[in-house]
Amino acid sequence: MGTRIALLFSLVWVTHLVEPLFFVAGYGISGRDLVLLGGGLFLFVKSVLEMHKTVEGEAPQSERRGLRGGFVSVIVQIGLIDIVFSLDSVFTAVGLAKDVRVMAAAIVVAILVMMLVSRSIGAFIARHPTIKVLALAFLLLIGLALVAEGVHFEIPKGYLYFAMAFSVGVELINTRVRRRQDRGRPPPAD
Repeated sequence: MGTRIALLFSLVWVTHLVEPLFFVAGYGISGRDLVLLGGGLFLFVKSVLEMHKTVEGEAPQSERRGLRGGFVSVIVQIGLIDIVFSLDSVFTAVGLAKDVRVMAAAIVVAILVMMLVSRSIGAFIARHPTIKVLALAFLLLIGLALVAEGVHFEIPKGYLYFAMAFSVGVELINTRVRRRQDRGRPPPAD
């Protein structure tokens, strides 16, 4: 919540990152473009690695990291993902709202709602692992959209939202079919 509110108050600074820092093939690359490219590539790589780990299973580690190193790594990754999503919402907020206090209140409410429902959502995902793969596919899509925007190719948000909604609809049908099939199977013998 603190990261998102801090980024929200940096709206003015972020919106001024549009001046080209350098040129590549005749296209100006600004600080905003670099942030979008970096964030999109981070989401893309992180999603692919997580999806691979989910589908193929955990790879054996040749060396064990200490608890502290693993904890710090997880915290840094969560922070980076939060910043990437926050920056995207900050760019969106510039075009949608005028009052920063209203946007800050919306962030606080959203975080509180996430805290209230996170346990039940986690349990749902544990029962339905294909939902995790679907969420990772959404992160791939968002990463791709951020990279595209970073190279000045705008993918209309409506297309992204439609693709996500359609995928969720298909997954809900699949979940219902699997549940119906599981009811018809005899219980496993011990």
